[in-house]
Formats: sequence, structure tokens, C-alpha cells
Amino acid sequence: MTTLQLAWTRDWIARFAAEVEAQVDALTELDRLVGDGDFGRNLRSAVRASLAAIVDDPPACPGDTFRRVSDAFLGTGGTSGPLLGLWFGRIAEVQGDEVGAAEFAAAVDTATRAVQRLGRAEVGHKTMVDAMVPAADALTRAARTSGDVAAALATARTAAEEGAESTRSLLARRGRASYVGGHARGVVDPGAQAIAMFFAAAAPDGAAA
Repeated sequence: MTTLQLAWTRDWIARFAAEVEAQVDALTELDRLVGDGDFGRNLRSAVRASLAAIVDDPPACPGDTFRRVSDAFLGTGGTSGPLLGLWFGRIAEVQGDEVGAAEFAAAVDTATRAVQRLGRAEVGHKTMVDAMVPAADALTRAARTSGDVAAALATARTAAEEGAESTRSLLARRGRASYVGGHARGVVDPGAQAIAMFFAAAAPDGAAA
């Protein structure tokens, strides 16, 4: 059984930040096609601020790490900043030096429901929720059968990636993409793609850190 610990969580955020840096232009282009084109740059600003906060005020546990990320997103502009700040903030409520699969799954589920309430978004609306909900559901199912966080996160990664890809065929009903109507068809929602990237960064190839 593996649990989520501080070093793993910090490495997770570092890998996520590195992937954002590598994909910032692609994310910006996705957002240009369905929104105002600022998502990639805002996401990059937030992850850079997250890394700086982790260095300047080292977290003591996994929850503290996610709190640094939450604060960074809440301080970032754009529509997605407050939503992702809220999401990470709810995840940050996990307690202790070691976080088990059930506790982490519950935190992600709570976080996702909070984003849905604030954004009034459901699966099928072509938003980040299309990746968040499948990931949260996969974590919950995995936690019921195993206490292994690495295994649970591997299933969440697959679910988030499939959820993000599903947005390609959707007509947006929430967010800025809803303003462009059918022009958003054929384009993956950048917010959902970012959530898939986050879970993909949990550990290389889904393995334990």
C-alpha cells in the first residue's frame, strides 16, 4: 500500500509545472480557438507562483503543498484561476503527513463538486469538469478496492485523459467556449486538458514516487 507523502506531492507539482511550461503554447492555441487565448499563459503564471511559494514557504505536509498551489491560482487572472484555486483549496484539506487513497479520493470529489457548484457546469458542458468528474469517480472506485494511492491515481489519470478527449466532440454550454458555438467542435477544452496533465504528472507512468 502506498500513501501520498510530502516529497511525492512536491515532485508531483514540479512535474505538473514542467509539463505546463512544455505545453503552454499548445494550451494557448486551444484557448485561442475556443476562448480568449489567455489560458496557457495564466496557467503558467500560476504554476510558477506555486513553485516559488513552495520554495519560499516550504510545506510541512501534502495538504500544505496543495494550499500553496491553491493560493497561486487564486492570485491568477482569467476565468479558470478562481475555479482551480477553489479545486486545489478543497484538495488541500487533506490531513496528516501521509494521505491514504480513500481520504484523497474524498478530497478530490469534494473539490470537484465545489467547482461544479461555482461554475454551474456538468459533464458534457465542455469544461474542465469533463476531466475532473471522471477522475474523481475513478479515484473513489479505486479507493474502495485498494488502499494504494499510486494505483488509484493511475486510474484517475486514464479517466481524466479520456474525459478531456471527450470534449473534442462536444458543443460548449459553459465558459467562454459557449460563445463561439459550433466553432468549438473538434477542439479539446484547454481546462480539461490541464486537469488531465495534472493527473498524468502524479507519478511517471502512474508508478509510485
